[in-house]
Amino acid sequence: MEYIPAVNRYETMTYNRCGNSGIKLPAISLGLWNNFGGEDVVKNQRKLLQKAFDLGITHFDLANNYGPPPGSAEENFGQIMKKDFMRYRDELIISTKAGFKMWEGPYGDWGSKKYLISSLDQSLKRMQLDYVDIFYHHRPDPNTPLEETMAALDQVVRQGKVLYVGISNYNAEDTQKAINILKEQGTPFIIHQAAYSMFNRWIENGLTDVLKNEGAGCIAFVPLAQGLLTNKYLNGIPKDSRAAKDYIPFLNEKDISEEVIHKVTQLNDIAQQRGQSLAQMALVWVLQEKSVVSALIGASKVSQIEENVEALNNLYFSMDEINKINSILD
Repeated sequence: MEYIPAVNRYETMTYNRCGNSGIKLPAISLGLWNNFGGEDVVKNQRKLLQKAFDLGITHFDLANNYGPPPGSAEENFGQIMKKDFMRYRDELIISTKAGFKMWEGPYGDWGSKKYLISSLDQSLKRMQLDYVDIFYHHRPDPNTPLEETMAALDQVVRQGKVLYVGISNYNAEDTQKAINILKEQGTPFIIHQAAYSMFNRWIENGLTDVLKNEGAGCIAFVPLAQGLLTNKYLNGIPKDSRAAKDYIPFLNEKDISEEVIHKVTQLNDIAQQRGQSLAQMALVWVLQEKSVVSALIGASKVSQIEENVEALNNLYFSMDEINKINSILD
C-alpha cells in the first residue's frame, strides 16, 4: 500500500536551528539504534518511520554498526526509504556515523581516513542514497591523528557525499581541537551527538560551553536513559523492554537499583503534576539546555513516538520544578 504522509505533518513539531548553521532539526529526532536491525520486523519499522514523519520528525539517525547484525539497520532503512520516502528526500535530514568495528582486518575500525571514507561508501550503498545530510565520527580514536580524522570529514563534504559533519562521544577538549582543525580545513563543524539525560549530565562540565562559544548544536542521545526515565521499570522488568534483551549491553537488571527506582518515582510525581508522563518530562528537561537542539529517541511502538512528540505541548519548567528536580538528581 502506498504511503501518503499527513498533510499537516509540520504543525505538531518544533524546529530548532542547529548552532549557527543554516539547518533546523526537529526537537524530537528518531534514532535507529535499536529495533531496526535484522532481528526486528521490517513491517513494524516501516510503521515507526511513517508515524514519525507524519508527526513532523524529519531527522532519521543511523550508524554503520546499527543492527544487529551491523549494517542491517541501514539496509532496512534503505528499503523503506526507497519504498516510502524517496520522493520526500529533500524534506529529510538523514545522518549516519562511523567509528566502531565494522569488518575484520586493520582497516575496519576507529578513525583513519581509509576506514571512514570506505565505511561511508558502504553506508550509502546500504541506504541506496547519493548523499547523507550529516556524517559523524562516532568516537575519538586515540591512535590516529585528529588531523587525519577531520581531513576525512572535510574530504567527504568536498566530494558531495555529505552536507554537514559532526562528531560523537568526544570530550570538551577534543571537541575544541576538532573544531579548530575543521576551521583550518574550511569545513564547518555544526553538531555534536552526546549522551545526555537527567541521569547523565556530563556534557554540562565544559562541552556545552565549547558548543555555545563555537556556534554548534548538540543532539542528545539516550535522553530517557535507555528507558529508565519512563514508567516502564517502576514495577519490575517487562519482557519486551531493553533491559530484557540479551543483545543490548548498555542496560541490564543491575542498572535498575532501588536508589534509581526511588529517584524515578519522585520524578514521576513531578511529571504527573505537570500533566506529563515521565518520558515527556525527561525529554523537555534535555531540551531546556540551550545548546541541545534535538532529543534523539528510540522506539519499538508507534505509541511511544506519539507520546514523545506530545512532550512538546509543555516545553517550560518553573523555577520550583527545576529546584525540585535538581534536589532529586543531586
